[in-house]
Amino acid sequence: MSKILFVMTGADHWTLADGTRHPTGFWAEEAVAPYEAFKAAGHDIVVATPGGVAPHADAASLSAEANGGRENADRIAGALAAMDELRSPLALEDVSLDDYAAVFYPGGHGPMEDLAVHAGSGRLLTLALRSGMPLGVVCHGPAALLAAVAEDGSNAFAGYRLTGFTNAEETQAGLAGKAPWLLQDRLVAAGADFREGEPWAPHVVVDRNLVTGQNPASSAPVATELLALIKQSA
Repeated sequence: MSKILFVMTGADHWTLADGTRHPTGFWAEEAVAPYEAFKAAGHDIVVATPGGVAPHADAASLSAEANGGRENADRIAGALAAMDELRSPLALEDVSLDDYAAVFYPGGHGPMEDLAVHAGSGRLLTLALRSGMPLGVVCHGPAALLAAVAEDGSNAFAGYRLTGFTNAEETQAGLAGKAPWLLQDRLVAAGADFREGEPWAPHVVVDRNLVTGQNPASSAPVATELLALIKQSA
């Protein structure tokens, strides 16, 4: 039975352009849907965060509105409560990629705060990409790609087709005007070939061993594509 590494934000806020702290963390569905898919396929999950702090779910991601109603919101909350791996994560700095069959980064605004500037995460991403290891990243998770710097100073993901939370979605969510920077803009500036889908609709881009999803609705489809890559690389 192989192991999949979940690299998750350790942040519980996102610092906005005016210096105020927007409460956040990881987005619940983006952890739960892939977790359930990977477990159903027989894989073990190991969670790692910067410093080994327990990851914090964005309260908004547990609302009825975000989950299509109270019944599903309660199901998501129950699934999170049952994920024992969230309570005792590894320190990201201590992770060895040799122990894993794939790497997955869920989103939420938290990665915009910590993983976007975390050198250890950037090195891990660069190693995973170059090794051909299946790598899945969804929604705001691609903020972590900004810290993946090659030896020549360029971004390791420059030239890759990928997606992530779009400017249009950030605007519709009401945070674009308050944000210190926008994910789509930064990924384009880093040299990525950003592929934008319809706001809030599932949209997945696969380029070599990299699978990216645009938004929460893309998390389960990303997991499906990642599992296919794991089978191919086995």
